[in-house]
Amino acid sequence: MSALPILYSFRRCPYAMRARMGIAISGMQCELREVKLADKPPAMLTASPKGTVPVLVLSDGRVIDESIDILRHALDRNDPEGWLSRDDTDLIATNDGQFKHDLDRYKYPDRHDSDPHHHREAGMAFLRRLDARLAENPNLCDARRGLADAAIMPFVRQFAGVDRDWFDAQPIPHVHAWLERHLASPLFAQIMLRVPQWQPDQEPVPFGKNR
Repeated sequence: MSALPILYSFRRCPYAMRARMGIAISGMQCELREVKLADKPPAMLTASPKGTVPVLVLSDGRVIDESIDILRHALDRNDPEGWLSRDDTDLIATNDGQFKHDLDRYKYPDRHDSDPHHHREAGMAFLRRLDARLAENPNLCDARRGLADAAIMPFVRQFAGVDRDWFDAQPIPHVHAWLERHLASPLFAQIMLRVPQWQPDQEPVPFGKNR
């Protein structure tokens, strides 16, 4: 058992991104284990047989394997920016449900045998909803960033990346500004560090407080 919590993560996964943001902003420190989804380590599968990232194995052996739960766990321990006060469970549920459904079928139409243009337009309905909120405040729940922003932004980033020229041409200026501001933040740079695929014999890679 590690002296530090262990976070199994995949750099580009939006679920793992939001977990890393929660850990980083809370000041928590853990051991980061970068995995390849096509080559999942047995230790991760033992901790969480469902085989998806992120997985947080706490120092006492408890396992948290839902990204939103990892985000909230970290903030429950320490919430220096007051992110928990800027939460919106319904908006996050829509992001994780219908928007993620459309995002997958827009980005991977061959995998899902889907019409990408239909799902792109369906996803835009959610982004227009975000744009209306962001017209009132720079972030989703207030002037300051919070839990809802961290939970949703990685998925909007992924949607934007499918066809960036098309996305940039859409009339959602507040979403554009919000996304770019978060992508340019020191926090995002911190959580997008590049590390090699974890191997059992490697030196631990610290992540969080002391990076």
